[in-house]
Amino acid sequence: MNPTQEQLTALGGVFLAAVLVDKIAKTGQTTEAGLTCMLGSLLIRDPKDTLEVYGGDDLNLREGYRALIGALERDPSTLQREPLRYALAMLGLERQLAKRDDLLDVIGKRLPQIQSQVEHFGPAHENVIAACGALYQDTLSTLRQRIQVHGDMRNLQQPSNASKIRALLLAGIRSARLWRQLGGHRWQLVISRRKLLKELYPLMRSS
Repeated sequence: MNPTQEQLTALGGVFLAAVLVDKIAKTGQTTEAGLTCMLGSLLIRDPKDTLEVYGGDDLNLREGYRALIGALERDPSTLQREPLRYALAMLGLERQLAKRDDLLDVIGKRLPQIQSQVEHFGPAHENVIAACGALYQDTLSTLRQRIQVHGDMRNLQQPSNASKIRALLLAGIRSARLWRQLGGHRWQLVISRRKLLKELYPLMRSS
């Protein structure tokens, strides 16, 4: 993988989280594989490459890549508007979080506790999802900017769905942080669209 593809892998994680949030909000459903991939990405330390953060397989990120391609191509027939809005909001929230050492400290202290739960229950267990959702609520929900999730109120009002959405937003913002650490910038999404698409198509084909 070249540096741009490393960035796109992390950005695929942001968009996958956004797609999964949108599915839960609208249908009340999501895939356990997607949840496992994104919640697992919160807990990977010292990966050998960016793909290892997402289970080592591009297939895990396919839905995220598809939404990212739709955003970069700007084709109304493939553009997923709500996931794009959530993804951009997560990139914005990550910038706010980066300035808050106190919140980063809380996240850094709580993630090892969540790791212990994962080892006991597995990554997509309701206790793990609840712990990740609570961590989002105690940190990122306190920032001035909020992510407004739109969908069916019957789905959004279910506590288990609310926890999944918060947990996925936390994981998406972790991916946004990784993307920025790899040299990603929001202006790339506007100025370097063609270059990003050229690098992204092979990732999509391999997944």
